[in-house]
Amino acid sequence: MSDGRYKARMQRKKAHIDSRIEQANIDKGIIVLLTGNGKGKSSSALGMVCRALGYDMKIGIAKFLKGVQDTGEDAFLAKQPNVQTVSMKTGFTWDTQDKEFDTAMAVETWQKAQNYLEDESIDLVVLDELTYMVSYKYLDEQLILDALNNRPSNQHVVITGRAASDGLIEIANTISEVKDVQHAFRENIKAQKGIDL
Repeated sequence: MSDGRYKARMQRKKAHIDSRIEQANIDKGIIVLLTGNGKGKSSSALGMVCRALGYDMKIGIAKFLKGVQDTGEDAFLAKQPNVQTVSMKTGFTWDTQDKEFDTAMAVETWQKAQNYLEDESIDLVVLDELTYMVSYKYLDEQLILDALNNRPSNQHVVITGRAASDGLIEIANTISEVKDVQHAFRENIKAQKGIDL
């Protein structure tokens, strides 16, 4: 492609993008849903937390399912004054194998998450692994949807987890599906500090 044709193509592309940016003039909180079987959903959500911290925003994080792991991000976020975190006290449900206990812990964690969703001072709420709480029927989906619909108008929410429910898909403004192509664990490589932990 000649320089002239390339330049003309890039000018058309820039005009199109500039036009779309100009049309996007609504300022409101959005719901981002990160789902799919691939690795990186929670990591992406925490990337958004870092971005929000860069703007001195206040963040509430509710971690469902993975509550008893010690991770690098937990160590980092514990040092951040603008971050509040609550973790479900069960860890992985396949370890507890106690639905009644897991449900009670999910409800307890949700109550704290719901407080974040009602707090106008919190700019970003991360509901990590929330999709499992719906699919395992630990939490009532309508209760969650109502809380999301009634949150402060400029509050952003990021929801992560596999197999997102139809209700969560319907309410989300942005949805990304992370595809599993290959994972080191299938090669018997244990979780690596700084990457998986």
